Amino acid sequence: MTTMAHDEVTPVASGSRLVSGLAFAVLSATTFGASGALARELLDAGWSAGAIVLIRVGLAALVVTPFGWVSLRGRWSLLRRNAVLVLVYGALAVAGAQFCYFSAVSHMQVGPALLIEYTAPAAVVVWLWLRHGQRPSPVTIAGAGLAALGLVLVLDLVSGAELSVPGVLWALAAMVGAATYFVISADEDNGLPPLVLAAAGLVVGALVLGVLGLVRLLPMRASDDAVTYAGTTVAWWVPLVVLGVVTAAVAYTSGIAAGRRLGSRLASFVALLEVVAGVLFAWVLLDELPRAIQLVGGLLILAGVVCVKLGEARTAETPVELP
Repeated sequence: MTTMAHDEVTPVASGSRLVSGLAFAVLSATTFGASGALARELLDAGWSAGAIVLIRVGLAALVVTPFGWVSLRGRWSLLRRNAVLVLVYGALAVAGAQFCYFSAVSHMQVGPALLIEYTAPAAVVVWLWLRHGQRPSPVTIAGAGLAALGLVLVLDLVSGAELSVPGVLWALAAMVGAATYFVISADEDNGLPPLVLAAAGLVVGALVLGVLGLVRLLPMRASDDAVTYAGTTVAWWVPLVVLGVVTAAVAYTSGIAAGRRLGSRLASFVALLEVVAGVLFAWVLLDELPRAIQLVGGLLILAGVVCVKLGEARTAETPVELP
């Protein structure tokens, strides 16, 4: 059997599809990036990671579901046919990834947690290679190396960040969820419109978290203490609303739209900008000032994304024999 070693999930993006895909990817990465800084203050105020994620995913489901309903247009057979896919997406890419990331943040700094989680693009490249025979080109490998170096500089790990074993394990689990998110979000063959996939995944994620909370497998702790960002004190519900509407509803829908246009490989590498956004939000909200070396790291990440895009085009031209 012969197949082309491009991203089977979607054709290589070009023209207006590429431009719109990049715009959606940047929007998704930026909005996702705010979640760590917002959640950190809630965690410090006594909230559990499970309670934050449940409210975040539940609010996002309420916002996106009406749009998904309209986009479905009564084609319930699409959901029945993709039931397993939706369950995996909701459980791993939505509930699992976010819960594990917030759990990691509760044990370690936001920066190192994001670095570990965002080894997901490399996992996506390996998955496409092993599952679909899409061998990465030397340019793609070089781009991955540049992006990894950029992440190290952005997170300023050269100064010696302290890592906890539980935090690292939670972050690695979040990486699995993130990789699942990129692969499934980019799959156009299932026929699910982006808003339908986002809505269904968020609903499943909220239900999974709710059930785990009811059976006490997932700690649910809340607090009505006010939280402070950038010297401004706000009520506890304000960051929760932003987490649900902006960093979940907007982030997931725009991320799926990006994946459909760019393919899982390129979309996952552009999503590395979430780390840059996370550092910037930590600076603005938590007064963690980025250093010059972190700005250099951001430029390296952008260079890595460009290399991945160039490598994607070369990979698409290379046929691979699969058994």
